[in-house]
Amino acid sequence: MPSEISPAAHAAALWIGLHLILLLVLSVLVVRQRRRHGVELGDAEIPELTQAIRAFGNAAEYVPGVLVALVGLALAGAQPLLVHGVGLVLFVGRLIHAISLSRSGAASPARSAGVLLTWIAYLVAGVALLFYAIP
Repeated sequence: MPSEISPAAHAAALWIGLHLILLLVLSVLVVRQRRRHGVELGDAEIPELTQAIRAFGNAAEYVPGVLVALVGLALAGAQPLLVHGVGLVLFVGRLIHAISLSRSGAASPARSAGVLLTWIAYLVAGVALLFYAIP
């Protein structure tokens, strides 16, 4: 790899790759439920399919914003530890949330923890980007 790529860019690449794989796995779980229940469109009010759709959809709603933030942090010259921290917190949050939501549509402490970790990743990334934006 070229040496001019910053360590923060490598960190961002790691977390972007892991989040893309997570989104792919969640997508495959939706397709699996669709095939299992013979549903091509919508959820046919099948709880397992609804949960799989929402686990994917919720991740698809939250993940892109932080991935953009990771790229922004890397471009702004952030420390790799910050990029890793934000990426890890988001990944753990989304994973906990997806597993919990896939098991039950009801509110749970694990789902709440996943949302809280996601919000923490958003907050830290947002504040850090504002910090780096000030010359």
